[in-house]
Amino acid sequence: MKTCCFTGHRIIKITPELNQRLRDTIINMIECGVTDFYNGGAIGFDMLCAETVIALKAEYSDIKLHMLLPCPPKEHVKRWNKAQIARYNEILQAADSVIVLSKHYTKECMKRRNERLVELADCCICYCNNPRSGTGQTVRIAEQKGIDVINLFSG
Repeated sequence: MKTCCFTGHRIIKITPELNQRLRDTIINMIECGVTDFYNGGAIGFDMLCAETVIALKAEYSDIKLHMLLPCPPKEHVKRWNKAQIARYNEILQAADSVIVLSKHYTKECMKRRNERLVELADCCICYCNNPRSGTGQTVRIAEQKGIDVINLFSG
């Protein structure tokens, strides 16, 4: 197992407990041999995961963060506030690679991004409390692929 992807909702309740569970889960993945983390670049859970991987690079210098964007950054952040855009830009600067999957935003680019995340992954860390969402769809794709899915949502 070398690669892990993240998927989760844009609106989540970030607590110290969630931060710790995420950190512990990523460390466990690293200790199991994961070196490459793939992130879709959305607000919410994706940003939290990206920032956690970036912070852990100080302790685990061989891990890499790959940003897999559905469309160009300027189109991706069109409806975000200034603080979200600033965090996003910091994440992109710290990432080991940034891959843009579509030249423009389309109705399908988010779904294609999610499929590509799973395609590249040996395991998936998610935050999913709504199976009818894009996150739920990504989890189903991962389960159909037969990879381990670790859900950090605790209701």
